[in-house]
Amino acid sequence: MSDEPNKNNTESDKEQAAEEQGVNSTFKAPTAQHKAGFVNIIGRPNVGKSTLMNALVGERLAIITSKAQTTRHRIKGIVNGDDFQIVYSDTPGIIEPKYKMQESMMRFVKSTFKDADVMIAMVDIKNPHAEKEILLYADKLKHLQAPLIFLINKIDASDEETVAKKMDSWAKLINADVMLPISALQKINLDVLFEHILKFLPYHPPFYDKDSLTDRPERFFVSEIIREKILLNYKQEIPYSVEIFIESYKEEENIVRIRALILAERASQKPILIGRGGEKLKKVGTQSRKDIEAFIGQKVYLELFVKIRENWRNNDTFLKNVGYH
Repeated sequence: MSDEPNKNNTESDKEQAAEEQGVNSTFKAPTAQHKAGFVNIIGRPNVGKSTLMNALVGERLAIITSKAQTTRHRIKGIVNGDDFQIVYSDTPGIIEPKYKMQESMMRFVKSTFKDADVMIAMVDIKNPHAEKEILLYADKLKHLQAPLIFLINKIDASDEETVAKKMDSWAKLINADVMLPISALQKINLDVLFEHILKFLPYHPPFYDKDSLTDRPERFFVSEIIREKILLNYKQEIPYSVEIFIESYKEEENIVRIRALILAERASQKPILIGRGGEKLKKVGTQSRKDIEAFIGQKVYLELFVKIRENWRNNDTFLKNVGYH
């Protein structure tokens, strides 16, 4: 990741949230014994960050697939209690960027180092290259001001001896305040993790309304649901070279009418996305509609259209318009 400052986002997400709530984000003194803070989750692709956040929040906010680089944005999930508010952030997997889109994704990751009250770094115990990959961000963790919780994930697919050896090995690379083996999928040790998070959380007023689940609008999650279905239904480069744009989102009395564009990079991808007789696109539409209805709790009429936007992953103006900044 580049150390160059993000000129498009000089104010951290935490500062923005505090400003909107009328809270001074530098104020850390006890406020009626209420705790609040940003708990940011980082790691390489496919270590289980989205699975963890969904489990901690209790809602399915982030896309989960077996494909790498599924998460493109910084997605926040908010957990509220009588005397605390935890703002979890799921982030894109840490990579060496090849496109401007991926540069933007890494800026999302970089922003988490700026506003973390608690940082969670994750590794996959099954990944034989994990120790080497940690070096990509180990130096940044050394200079981290916030408490660091280092998670060894997917222990349900390992054994106690391997877990113990890996913990000893990673302890030599990372100076963490807490090192904890977990399974995000099976929810192993997540109760222990929650207690550590609550212990490290600073005293602070809430950053968001106490009934908030996320800082994202519904149409963002609609686009993510559609993109998830594309990830699940297409192979090779197709899922990574499309973007979803919600052209219209109209709420009526008994139905929500949504018109979404699937933007592909090359003309040759359009017939693949549509499929013979529109079969592929229809399948994506049906699967998406069912999940959108479950998510928003209303009947949905969904229209999908495939358009070509050449080289969109390197187009600064377009990327800004669809939320990469």
